[in-house]
Amino acid sequence: MNELLNHPAVQTGIAPFVAGLVATLVFHRMRLGGLAILAGFATVVALVSGFSFTPLTATRKIVLLALLAPVIGILVDFALKPNAIGRALIALGAAGAALWVFWPVLAQRALVQGLIVGGFIAIFVAWLVASMLRLADEPVRAGAAGLALGIGSGGLAILGASALYGQYGIAMGAAAGAFLLVQMLMGKKITAGATFSLPTALIAGLLGAATMLLAQLRWYTLVVLALVPLAAQLPVPERKPVWLQAIVASFYTLLVVVLAFALAYFMRGSSS
Repeated sequence: MNELLNHPAVQTGIAPFVAGLVATLVFHRMRLGGLAILAGFATVVALVSGFSFTPLTATRKIVLLALLAPVIGILVDFALKPNAIGRALIALGAAGAALWVFWPVLAQRALVQGLIVGGFIAIFVAWLVASMLRLADEPVRAGAAGLALGIGSGGLAILGASALYGQYGIAMGAAAGAFLLVQMLMGKKITAGATFSLPTALIAGLLGAATMLLAQLRWYTLVVLALVPLAAQLPVPERKPVWLQAIVASFYTLLVVVLAFALAYFMRGSSS
């Protein structure tokens, strides 16, 4: 059994997918199906690195924020229900959280460079959060975007030579895929909300930023990845079955991920 749980495919894909599937099936009647993201991410952390927060490194800060984000998402869904201004404030808070995560690294750089890189990270994370929160009431589109952001951030991390961040991202994508699959099989949409959208965007944003800062990922690949939520808003056949809507939306979002992968791969080759 230990050998099975130590297999990378189980840790990164199968176990988070199953955890996300179970969480979606158990909690969707309570409008908390979005907890699939928390279930999938917590599973990969438990299997790969464990829940240790001392010393509080950048990676452990990412894990901590990923565990807190669904709690904030539940509060947003059931108590706050923010408008556009509220979403903007949440996005600004996410940008501040990203700067907190990477401040020790940014502080070691020259002032101008640190300001430029820190500003880019803040804008990137804020954009993803604000864009995903706009999809909170559209669970099929949110699920497709979550699937792509997870696979995208994880795959880019692997291309950027960070296996751990790759596992984290792909596991989140697997959990988002489980959330989407339940809707396809049931033939109806279930609530995503900020419970799903906020941690999805925050995890993807922080993993992308971490790979750029701490590994070998170029900033422009993150610009492409940031287009995923926009791709999820492209037209889908609203009057057709949910499974077809999910396939179309996923095609749009995964196409953006393929473009990001191609850019990362070919630019890496040209710079070597």
